[in-house]
Amino acid sequence: MTNTPPLGLLLDIDGPIASPVTRSVTIPSILADLVKLTAAGIPIAFITGRSADFVLEEVVAPLRAAGLDDALAGGGRMFVVCEKGAVWFAMGAGGPLPVEVDATVALPEEFRSHIRSLVEERFSESMFFDEGKLAMVSVEQRTELTADEYRPLQLQYNDVAYAALVERGLGARYGERETPNAAGDIPFRLDPTIISTDVESVTLDKDRGAERAVRFFKEQGDLPRVWRSVGDSRSDYKMADYLYAAGYEVAHVDVRPADGILEKPYRVIVEGELIHDEAGAAFLAHWVAKLGL
Repeated sequence: MTNTPPLGLLLDIDGPIASPVTRSVTIPSILADLVKLTAAGIPIAFITGRSADFVLEEVVAPLRAAGLDDALAGGGRMFVVCEKGAVWFAMGAGGPLPVEVDATVALPEEFRSHIRSLVEERFSESMFFDEGKLAMVSVEQRTELTADEYRPLQLQYNDVAYAALVERGLGARYGERETPNAAGDIPFRLDPTIISTDVESVTLDKDRGAERAVRFFKEQGDLPRVWRSVGDSRSDYKMADYLYAAGYEVAHVDVRPADGILEKPYRVIVEGELIHDEAGAAFLAHWVAKLGL
């Protein structure tokens, strides 16, 4: 792009884009508006803990069906960071480019196999092992369970998974608990969400994903001065933290403010009484209207 875009977007997926209930994009305007914004030259990055497989199936495929390829052919830019920065790929006019992985932050394969067997043997009725993850080790709530049913079982799993890390001397953190490895380091952590638990490198987070996305966009063309990040968890604020520290004009849109709006040096936006993907849809519609698209 030779003209500086008026806006850049860093978007979490679960919550603002995909329904946390169905885990798919259920509001058609979200897809249509993302395509419109891409066609207008707005650089858009998805920054998610999800696997590349999930994003390709649940987000990229419906976006392409809604006209994304044409938007990208016209000069649009879209980038996807998965597993909080460990995995990434760019979108081209002919579809997604090859997925890349930072193998230096991956969990050992033996631990991955152990957790897979553990879930099959003890937790298969409440959660499933995410086979799509390439660096993290993740389990996710089965959709037939309610949040109240899942929560106590998730806590049981978290304790067992943490113990497995400690037994292998991998060095881990879970909440207030910490057990260093033989070198005195803590390279991994358990990170529970409302629908899943990730075992991941402590170096991974939404700020790392934001940095990778901005670096990609800078290589492709001019960068906007104005950015918005959108997410449903407290860690999603880290996307805006990175942009603010890098000197950009940024505001963060919190689509689940009931968890507590963080005090930040930049503006935090809520979409009235709307939450999750309804709030995400309203946010995108606002910018489509504001830009006259």
